[in-house]
Amino acid sequence: MLDLGRTFLQSVERSPHALALVDGDLQFTYAQWHRVILDVADGLRELGLARGDRLLVVLQNRWEMATLHWACQMAGIVIVPLNWRAKPDELDYCVTDAGVKAIVYEPVCADAVVQSSAAQNVPRIGLDDAQGRTTSFDALLVERTHAGETTHANADDLSLILYTSGTTGKAKGVPRRHRHERAGALAHVAQNLYRHGERTLGVMPLYHTMGVRSLLSMALVDGLFVCVRRWNARLALDSIAKHGLTCLYLVPTLYHDLLSESAFANTDTSSVTKLGFAGAPMNDGLLKRLSTAFEPELFVNHYGSSEVYTFSVDQDATKKPGSAGRAGINTRLRVVKLDAKSPDDLAAMNEEGQIIADLLGDEAFEGYWNRPDADAKSLREGWYFTGDTGYFDEDGDLYVSGRVDDMIISGGENISPVDIESVLSLHPSVDEVAVAGVKDERWGQRVVAFIKRRDYVDSAALDAWCRESDLVNFKRPRDYVFVDDIPKSPVGKILRRKLSAGDYQRDDGPSASAAHHTETTKE
Repeated sequence: MLDLGRTFLQSVERSPHALALVDGDLQFTYAQWHRVILDVADGLRELGLARGDRLLVVLQNRWEMATLHWACQMAGIVIVPLNWRAKPDELDYCVTDAGVKAIVYEPVCADAVVQSSAAQNVPRIGLDDAQGRTTSFDALLVERTHAGETTHANADDLSLILYTSGTTGKAKGVPRRHRHERAGALAHVAQNLYRHGERTLGVMPLYHTMGVRSLLSMALVDGLFVCVRRWNARLALDSIAKHGLTCLYLVPTLYHDLLSESAFANTDTSSVTKLGFAGAPMNDGLLKRLSTAFEPELFVNHYGSSEVYTFSVDQDATKKPGSAGRAGINTRLRVVKLDAKSPDDLAAMNEEGQIIADLLGDEAFEGYWNRPDADAKSLREGWYFTGDTGYFDEDGDLYVSGRVDDMIISGGENISPVDIESVLSLHPSVDEVAVAGVKDERWGQRVVAFIKRRDYVDSAALDAWCRESDLVNFKRPRDYVFVDDIPKSPVGKILRRKLSAGDYQRDDGPSASAAHHTETTKE
């Protein structure tokens, strides 16, 4: 299999004059970008980084970040991208854990780098005069003569280490080889039916698997990657119209923001023919609104992770709302019982269990970085235990119901938040909803719905809505709490643990604080 450096060379050789990268007023064709990438790769080697060394990169989605990703693939250096919002202790951990040889960063995260004691022990490449730097990014950009072979990696070399955000405990490093990454990108192209010359919005962070996949997949089809440094719905709409973007791959939260932006109605988004989402379930209400607004020819629900890029895909997300479809091109999936110790302890059809994936899949990682404890928990008999809950329906389609840790156990019943959220999301006055378990003396946990309102609605009306739905009685929320915002991770995942812990801001509108209480009866 080709390594990723040679994968990029394919695009340079096929379409040297095609537009490859845009960041504001800066534009590169593939041939132009290739020369810059080679300069940066040589600059990293001149700093002392060799094949297999790790480079920590703490940047927003700017052209330098995308360039460094490809430069590392050319040089055989392992890129370790980290959230630019990282705190000093997180930097300390990742610098030490990954054994990085240098750091690249920018002013927005300079304070954290300066305050990280571990970061002071390695060269620090600063952009835009970032404080604490030992050299500048411009020093890497010196034009050089490139002769002979320009790639220094093979398909079995490590491409990157992604640190999982982790809702609890310290982050886990996920090392992925060139062949894992290329297989994931090829599958992404196939599963999203990308054509030659697609154009996408590069807004999902390049420290997250969705952002990396967008970057790699555009190179595979000689496409355009438009950098968006920090999410702004108005700027995203402007980019769609200005550059004729053809495909979007976003978390549901960002789609919600696009539709909520006042400029949406007056922006020409007709060039967008393919929508894809991942990172979190999309509720039924948002699915319907997006389908009406874009009328896409393809609407893909992609379910995956950093460890195994694709678990499953559904290429017609509105046909069976909530369905994650079937196993991806490179994947085998099972659902095992919630307490299963073996991958052979299968759950029955429509029985909620834990989703597991075959580690022989082309996209699957081989184990965590320096974490035998995490390996012991998640890797069993050749299968990756995802920690996600779900079930197969009678058609063989997968439904993802949440995390094992998010499962609400109320009165002895296992209750998934996702089913309840789907019902409440369809109420016209509900903008966003998240359901979580809150400690309760009688029931163990009480089902509570946290609502961000679009228009005024009270608890009684929402309870009546649930009673009139097909939601079984014991799953009905016992409380409704109205909030200003639903807490989410930087990539849009609902942080239910914060809701359970009371870490939210109430919406002080009329009757906002009046919670609706009902007794639980089993059905």
